[in-house]
Amino acid sequence: MVLAARARQARTMTSATTPTQPADQPRPPVRPFLRSGTDRMAGGVCGGLAEYTGIDATLWRIGAVLFTLTGGAGVIVYLLMWVLVPSAPLPEGSRPSIVEQWAQRLRAVLVGDRGRNG
Repeated sequence: MVLAARARQARTMTSATTPTQPADQPRPPVRPFLRSGTDRMAGGVCGGLAEYTGIDATLWRIGAVLFTLTGGAGVIVYLLMWVLVPSAPLPEGSRPSIVEQWAQRLRAVLVGDRGRNG
């Protein structure tokens, strides 16, 4: 009798149902991760992370510097994100810098995307 109860309990524990969202409720929109068009010190990577996560850009910048100082990988990760993550639209009347234009061309070659700003 005890074994039957344990077997029944084991079956119910392993046959978990996944929670589903009701059909009448729309899914929340998925925000794309973009480099910031306004909060930029270099390429807008930390500003974009701040806009996406809600964590202040200064904390992302401190983390990037610490990541760089503890092995040098911070610079490589930052440069890769600068090239691979698309940029948000720049403010009205501003033009992308020469380095930003280079990053957009490199992204177009690597990812096959024709930049958003140019």
